[in-house]
Amino acid sequence: MSRFVRPSKYRHVFGQIGKKEYGIENAKVSNSAWDTNLIAASGRYISLNWNASGGGAFAILPLPSPFQATPNFPYKLPDIIPLARSHTAPVLDTDWSPHNDSTVASGGEDGKVMIWKVESSSFEGWGEEGWEPRDFDPVLRIDVSPRKIGQVLFHPTAENVLATASGEYTVKLWDLANPESAKSVLTGHGDSVQSMAFNPAGTVLVTTCRDRKLRMFDARVGSEAVRVTDGHSGIKGARVVWMGENNNIATTGFSKMSDRQLSVWETGGLGNIKTITIDQSSGIVMPFWSDNNILFLAGKGDGNIRYYEWESDTLYALAEHKSNEPQRGMCFLPRRALNVFDCEIARAYKITGSYIEPIAFIVPRKADSFQSDIFPPAPSSEPAMSAAEFFSGKTAAPKLVNLENGSTSSSSYSAPSLPTPTPAPTKTASAPAPTPAPAPVSPPSPVAAKASSPVAAKVPESQPAAVTPSRTQSSQSADTSALEEENTRLASELREAREKIRNLELQVEAIRANARKAAQTLLDE
Repeated sequence: MSRFVRPSKYRHVFGQIGKKEYGIENAKVSNSAWDTNLIAASGRYISLNWNASGGGAFAILPLPSPFQATPNFPYKLPDIIPLARSHTAPVLDTDWSPHNDSTVASGGEDGKVMIWKVESSSFEGWGEEGWEPRDFDPVLRIDVSPRKIGQVLFHPTAENVLATASGEYTVKLWDLANPESAKSVLTGHGDSVQSMAFNPAGTVLVTTCRDRKLRMFDARVGSEAVRVTDGHSGIKGARVVWMGENNNIATTGFSKMSDRQLSVWETGGLGNIKTITIDQSSGIVMPFWSDNNILFLAGKGDGNIRYYEWESDTLYALAEHKSNEPQRGMCFLPRRALNVFDCEIARAYKITGSYIEPIAFIVPRKADSFQSDIFPPAPSSEPAMSAAEFFSGKTAAPKLVNLENGSTSSSSYSAPSLPTPTPAPTKTASAPAPTPAPAPVSPPSPVAAKASSPVAAKVPESQPAAVTPSRTQSSQSADTSALEEENTRLASELREAREKIRNLELQVEAIRANARKAAQTLLDE
């Protein structure tokens, strides 16, 4: 019997580990029990939560490569190295700006967020005779909360916009140029926020929480979620990642029986599309999305990395990178920094013990030329808008860079069924309020009447002379063409009206959520 094999250009992707000296040895990784990836990467550097006494610290190191050793940098770190030490309690999370490879944000148990700028001269002479380590200094400090900051996340399209999740069960969005107060506050979580992710345009933010709920927020409006649904039923940590321009969400978590699960959700109503049981291991699964439509899953305590391809609204298992060394944390390199000449479609940085191991995921190809079919345009380092434009209501698709010639273009990404940044009618903790929606939210009655009655649609109101009482054969042909154009216009108006109704429904849900919260507060008093 013949067996059908689904065609895929990523079917034979494999993980390639570089030589031992290509990684970084003698890394003192943080022992904090807080669940984050411990490591993050930009196109030039990596940041690593460090095990430091007397406060909090993290390390900033040059980017290792799986193909060669780092030039002028020791493979084994000195026992004492320069650190970013200004936090007074352990650092819990770091994130690099997608628009500047030298800018990194950190959040710690001291309730502060700090922004750091990295100079390439900071790595000269490491370990040489007479060398003295000089710690990094932050360029900005923000007092976010009296409680710990569990996650920090840069905005994908707006420059200098940062999201922070605190122990107050809120997510705050900041304009780093004006950090006196948060520009938007997302509330309604019943417990600690475990992870968060923006959609590609940065207008929607989705979170997982320890109360086992999956929430979707209008990032600029603030207040409570516009969509809430039950997530994974297990109490252990759940993670979320936005699946690029597909407008789907992937989450990892646990069932009530402690089975590790992968779920895919649609964003229109947060309905579950598919849930897969992975295995019964105890380690939290870290999901990573690549714009090749590949989803990578790395479990803490595992030695393997699974990867799946999303195609035609279906998740297909590709292969698995196996290793005997369990991983404590992991991150992935931005796609614009990959080695395309070696057909490297993704690169992971894995923490195992005291070693940072780079892993290149490669499509085996014999050709030496650029393989455009496996390298779609990648998110560019060029921001699509400023922070002020974003908070004033502007929406812009992400900028993309061609990995062959470096040219930049705008993505065609759009999400008509998702919440749009229109202000909620109720008072929120956001500041300042976005620009009000310009058009009425209900469709005009003439549009509905014309769309439902073919006879009415034949008489355009703006052109009453187009139809005459006596028709000849030639005039009938001209009228038919005019009617087709008019019907097309009416159908377009109807689609726009439905979108406005959809936006109104989302606002009504937000109002109801705020009303329920207000009623509960009155009852409690």
